[in-house]
This record gives sequence, C-alpha cells and structure tokens, in this order.
Amino acid sequence: MAMDGNSKTVVKLVSVVVVMGGLAWASVPFYDWFCRVTGFGGTPGTNSAGSQEILDETIKVRFSASKERGMPWEFKPMQREVELKIGETGLAFFEAYNPTDRPIAGQAAYNVTPYEAGGFFNKVDCFCFTEQVLQPGQRVEMPVTYFVDPGIVTDRDAKYTKTITLSYTFYEIDLPEEQAALATGGETDTTTN
Repeated sequence: MAMDGNSKTVVKLVSVVVVMGGLAWASVPFYDWFCRVTGFGGTPGTNSAGSQEILDETIKVRFSASKERGMPWEFKPMQREVELKIGETGLAFFEAYNPTDRPIAGQAAYNVTPYEAGGFFNKVDCFCFTEQVLQPGQRVEMPVTYFVDPGIVTDRDAKYTKTITLSYTFYEIDLPEEQAALATGGETDTTTN
C-alpha cells in the first residue's frame, strides 16, 4: 500500500518529534559527562590519587557554601581560604548541622570558578560524592581532599588564575529507605522479587 503525500508528511513529522525527544532526554546526562571530562562550566575533575608533581608556585583556594531554598541545615566552610603549592594535596572541611527534630538527607552539588580552572581542580575524595544523612541535632565535619593540576600554569586561558573558588550547594533529597524506616519506626523490606 502506497502512502499519499499527507501520510508521508505525518511520518516525517513524527520521526522528527521522536528524534528531538530522544536528543532532549540524552542531553542532560551527556552534558554532565562532558562537563566532568573537560572541566567545562567550572566542573572539577575527580582523581583517585594526588598529583605526582608539586610546583614552587602557589595558588589560593577559597571555599563557599550555600543551601537550596527550604533546606533546613546550617552549612558553612570551616576555613574561608587556603594557599597551597600547585600540585600539593589540600584538605578542607565543611560543617553541616541539622537543627530540626527529624533526620534529613542532603546531596551537595559543586562547581569551581573561574570556569577555566575547572578542568585543573581535582577532588581525590569528597563528601559530595555521596548523599549525607544528618540525625536531629547532629553536627558533622565533612572533608574534601583536592589538588590543583600543575598543567594550569601552561594552559592558555587558566595560567593567569591566582585564586580558585570551590562552591557547594546542599539540596534536600529523600531519605534512603533504611533511614526513612527508622524515622517512621517501621521496618524495611529487604527481600527482592
């Protein structure tokens, strides 16, 4: 059976809508991957080990903390700024406090400014890699271990960077299943179907 002109047009339009929908669906994870790999948009890299090279040049790292509107925690850096040698492993702490009478789970999003430095700022370990659960009245110190890659001094755009700001924003998320059951006094179902 042959299609007439209107049927062909409808098939083409539906195909375009399906392709565009697929591209829109894939764009968020692709963009996230792209930013992590390239450091685009100030997204710092992650690294399981520190730098192998430490330069005599130093760089300042500033720390910033904020919360999503409605997030009841108190959240702040325990130091505002440090100066370290480029390539040297640094350790900083942030403090979070849950002043409420209920457990609250949070996840931190992060970025680095200036954006040109994002690809050279590497986190070895960070509280932001996992969700955090604070019990009522609990106060915790959360570490981040990092270094600035020595390649920053030869990069065309980033070599003029003298100060990097590492910023975190905490968002409230749903409690993990085990924590939610404890909060309500219930039991979790650990069986699988």
